[in-house]
Amino acid sequence: MAWVRRPAPTNGEESENGVGQETRTNNIEIMSTEEILKQFPAEHNNMLGILHALQDNNPRNYLNSKDLKAAAAYLNTSLSHVYGVATYYSMFSVRPRGENIIRICNSPVCHVEGSVNIIDELKKELFIGLGETTEDGLFTIELTECLGQCHRAPVMMINENIYGNLSKEKILSILNKYKNNHSG
Repeated sequence: MAWVRRPAPTNGEESENGVGQETRTNNIEIMSTEEILKQFPAEHNNMLGILHALQDNNPRNYLNSKDLKAAAAYLNTSLSHVYGVATYYSMFSVRPRGENIIRICNSPVCHVEGSVNIIDELKKELFIGLGETTEDGLFTIELTECLGQCHRAPVMMINENIYGNLSKEKILSILNKYKNNHSG
């Protein structure tokens, strides 16, 4: 697949989950939809894996109509069924998104601990609202349900990396690391 793994930007305490940031290289060809589908048996229980692989292969981090139709045909099911699955799960998107997907936890614990302030700070810093993507295509902000890190609330996830105990200062530092990582 057209991926290269590089460590997530850190300052010693960020991304305590230890998962690296996956980023696309600009010089490697993306796999075709058919190549991805062939990696899975044509069984209905493979739908989530297929949709994840198709979305991960898309430079804009979403499932386009061509991929949804191909998955439906491959699994011998209706397009409306595949679309329903793709729109039910918050980790899938049928709209183009940025290179880095920022998901802010919307659980009651994070809300009480100040997730609204985190959302406001991200909107102010990135000049976008929820569900929007920055003009440079670097970031998209989304809400998600519980990330399972209530003891570190408020929490956000960027790609596969979880950041907790967030403050305005910590958010700015995290965003700057991703911006610097992108430009260098």
